[in-house]
Amino acid sequence: MAAMGRVVIARTLQKMSYLPALEVQTSIARQHLDDIKAKGTSEATNTLLFFEHHPVFTIGIRNKNLDWKERERLENLGAEFHLTNRGGLMTFHGPGQLVCYPVLDLTRFKKSLRWYVCSLEKTLIETCKRFNVAATTTCDTGVWVKDNKIAAIGVHASRWVSTHGIALNCNIDLSWFNHFIPCGIEGKGVTSLSAETNQNIQPQDTIPAFIESFQNIFDCTILNDTEEGLRERSNTQSTVQ
Repeated sequence: MAAMGRVVIARTLQKMSYLPALEVQTSIARQHLDDIKAKGTSEATNTLLFFEHHPVFTIGIRNKNLDWKERERLENLGAEFHLTNRGGLMTFHGPGQLVCYPVLDLTRFKKSLRWYVCSLEKTLIETCKRFNVAATTTCDTGVWVKDNKIAAIGVHASRWVSTHGIALNCNIDLSWFNHFIPCGIEGKGVTSLSAETNQNIQPQDTIPAFIESFQNIFDCTILNDTEEGLRERSNTQSTVQ
């Protein structure tokens, strides 16, 4: 049985551009942070946000000095480009990739970013295993099948409230990754669940496996919700408070 208070709402949204999705997670994180500022603890809802993005290159805090001509080159490929406050270097999100942003109050789990990233890796490894894909970790952050990355991780936390998250390659067009060095790691490639299994595994196909794996690793209870249901629950909580 999950520890008391570890209820997480899984919110599945449609395909969405990067910035509107960023605003969704920022809004939920702000609820946590406002609670913490006012009460010293958060009563906001822990949430898993699932997205499938339109093509976008994002860059982490370690790439502050990016050549703007390089940015223009990437945008000319037909993708957006955005700077972020997550950890890590450059990565790509696009159709055929499951993106999950866990917006969590980590004080309800464990106050350790190392533990958090490691737990996300374990969740992804278990998810891949459910599709008979043997993934593992290496000295580089993320999840790998041999020398090919199948899932990327980049997170941010403020007052132990997490944002950003993971990207699992399902049936994404891997040629996008030929245009840059994913996460700045030389000499390694990328792969996907579809490439490893010779099956067309779509992002929505992986959500149940990811949720089950997340529940196991994070020792929590995950409830599915809709946008309307999540709003109603938030309004009810505000009324009670």
